[in-house]
Amino acid sequence: QVQLVESGGGLVQAGGSLRLSCAASGRTFSSLAMAWFRRAPGKEREFVAGISVGGRMTSTADSVKGRFTIYRDNAKNTVALQMNSLKSEDTAVYSCAARYGSISSHIYDYDYWGQGTQVTVSS
Repeated sequence: QVQLVESGGGLVQAGGSLRLSCAASGRTFSSLAMAWFRRAPGKEREFVAGISVGGRMTSTADSVKGRFTIYRDNAKNTVALQMNSLKSEDTAVYSCAARYGSISSHIYDYDYWGQGTQVTVSS
């Protein structure tokens, strides 16, 4: 069983930065592909970024490319999302997700989810 706990959300002005972190329990973190998804008010959950088991491969949604970067530290069982140049449309609940296998942008490919952390960007 894998448990995921996000932190780092909050209120920030447009143009600012935030760093989200996700801590994973269990001994299999280094075998998990990790990803961040978000759900904005009134919208469906969408893929933001993903990172492979070893961290060599990443995938980022077009809407955040060049602004958001995903990292992982297998020694600390953590994955982070650095968010720069934030826009009001980035306001959402951000959730960490994990799966055994390769990176996927599809929600239903992920077996483990965190509770989510709120990010609010004021314009």
